[in-house]
Amino acid sequence: MGPRVPPAAVEVDGHTVTVSNPTKVFFSARGETKLDLVNYYLAVGAGALRGVYERPTVLKRYPNGAEGEFFYQKRVPPHRPEWLETVTVSFPSGRHAEELCPVDVAHIIWAVNLGCLDLNPWPVRRADVDHPDELRVDLDPQPDVPFDDVRQVALCVRDVLSEHDLAGFPKTSGSRGIHVNVPIEPEWDFTAVRRAALALAREVERRMPGVATSAWWKEQRGQRVFIDYNQNARDRTVASAYSVRANPEGRVSCPVEWDEVADVEPAELTIATVPARFAARGDAGAGLDERRYRLDALLDLAARDEAEGLGDAPWPPHFGKQRGEPRRVQPSRARRAPEPP
Repeated sequence: MGPRVPPAAVEVDGHTVTVSNPTKVFFSARGETKLDLVNYYLAVGAGALRGVYERPTVLKRYPNGAEGEFFYQKRVPPHRPEWLETVTVSFPSGRHAEELCPVDVAHIIWAVNLGCLDLNPWPVRRADVDHPDELRVDLDPQPDVPFDDVRQVALCVRDVLSEHDLAGFPKTSGSRGIHVNVPIEPEWDFTAVRRAALALAREVERRMPGVATSAWWKEQRGQRVFIDYNQNARDRTVASAYSVRANPEGRVSCPVEWDEVADVEPAELTIATVPARFAARGDAGAGLDERRYRLDALLDLAARDEAEGLGDAPWPPHFGKQRGEPRRVQPSRARRAPEPP
């Protein structure tokens, strides 16, 4: 065992954040350390903060780096700096938690010191934690689906949004998919926003039936790109803009312009390359907070689907049975496994 490396002190936003084990390797492909991760978030701080500002944020901790075990910590630990801000949220179970509420880059660096590679915020602000101000489109390709299919589905999402008086901001997921965040007026609750997201997913599926799917059950998805409408349910979070994901290369969930989507290569957007891109080009997601859109047209589409016999779709497993939800059982088991009362 080598000599113990002392903690590093990082000065940011008028606060001193102590970074323990700064030389621990967190990404094996190029050998970036925990301190390299801190410096990455300092370099893209304005963009990263835009994705989490005043949002309840779950701590997803990788104490041994990107290839180690991780755990979720929804509650901020009791021993924390006095300047750290939090917000209380409630879960579908009825329980509550005091979660991190970043208001400056120092909050992000504090989370990174706990081993958080990516940031996982709710789609709400602390002023109103029951009404989302983002609709989130999560494009999740099934195994062996080429990334070009994801690109094409993202472009179809853009078209459907535009036709329904909405605009979205795309970013790579940092893994195998693409996210599109749609800023909305915080008028609708989680159930209504999820209903709009389901209508969007079904419309994209109608236009690209061999490439896109809204099917919740994996056995029904085939070799297609799943549009995960349930990411808009309460207590579901998605890695935010400029989050570094848990892979050896340290790929980044990087905002891109729409004219980049057709050719974007996620492998080129990493902890090693994104700071220079950010410095040279600025933040492709900078317009996210300039305008909020309304969901009326998408909700009208949802009503038309329902009038034509398309009811609700399955919810995530930790939710109780919802009104109008179909049987929550895999189709292949539906005939032999009665649903619990």
